[in-house]
Amino acid sequence: MRRVSRIAVAGVATAALAVTVSACGSSSTSSSGSGKSKGIGLAYDVGGKGDQSFNDAAYAGFQKAEKDFGAGGRDIEPQDGESDADKVQRLDTLAKQGYNPIIGVGYAYAPAVKEVSAKYPKVSFGIIDDETIKADNVADMVFHEEQSSYLAGVAAAMTTKKDHIGFVGGVDNPLIHKFEAGYVQGAQSVNPKIKIEKQYLTETAAEGGFSSPDKGENAADGQIEAGADVVYQAAGLSGQGVIKSAAGHKVWAIGVDSDQYLQGALGQYKDHILTSATKNVEGAVYELAKSVLKDKKPLSGEIRGALDNGGVGIADSNPVFKNNAALQAALKKAEDGIKNGSITVKTS
Repeated sequence: MRRVSRIAVAGVATAALAVTVSACGSSSTSSSGSGKSKGIGLAYDVGGKGDQSFNDAAYAGFQKAEKDFGAGGRDIEPQDGESDADKVQRLDTLAKQGYNPIIGVGYAYAPAVKEVSAKYPKVSFGIIDDETIKADNVADMVFHEEQSSYLAGVAAAMTTKKDHIGFVGGVDNPLIHKFEAGYVQGAQSVNPKIKIEKQYLTETAAEGGFSSPDKGENAADGQIEAGADVVYQAAGLSGQGVIKSAAGHKVWAIGVDSDQYLQGALGQYKDHILTSATKNVEGAVYELAKSVLKDKKPLSGEIRGALDNGGVGIADSNPVFKNNAALQAALKKAEDGIKNGSITVKTS
């Protein structure tokens, strides 16, 4: 069974995914992407760079693409309480300045990517975690988060000493429901009677569900005090608070998106990060940049990462996790079942 100890930058074999490739064209006007690209434009989701998770994974792909392809780049932070119009202006500015491709990190960019990509048809756009934009110059980079979350649930159920685990979601929306659904199903596959605490931090991202470590810490405190001794978080920057809480109570946290055991800013808590349910945001950013800047055949259409193509996985950097033979056997069985179709993971 292939483990993901870190997000492999080119780990998603894009040729094996269901993608539509469109040709790269030139334009007669600078505002439409003429001439040589200035490099990659990257617009972060709420929480911004430094979340040690989702946004930082995108930044890692951005950095590697800059280095490997000798390209420039510009990455832009979000603002508190910003509107769709603010996102439109951000992407429009990147396009006018000559960046190509331009990537919106997170589903909140869907309205902006839809509007701006129509205005600049010769520029390639990417959006992570949204599959609603159908355009020849847009790559919808999405993932089977429920599959890696299923493995996280198996790990939690086999590690808990109390048959009591927890889940903290950043925002109560369909995307995060996928994380919860997979986690619960995976845990219950090990122990149908396991007790699972569940909490969403906010109803909307604007309320800080993905950007408030204090909210994450408070939620985890409550779940741990109720008896949970393994807590999985899908909460962006807020997840740092969950990890802090778990470490403070000397129980296990399960990270998300990036291999959070390896994140330097979380180093003081690493002994309490059992594993992370990863998704290859880094590779998605890198592969889109490669398709534009090197291959000159921009990716477009839906590009979905799954267990069978390395787009999602479970990290094994923590030796306690990696060296648990019974746990590893259970995870291999679960992963094989998902890949061969004998296990269908729920998304809600």
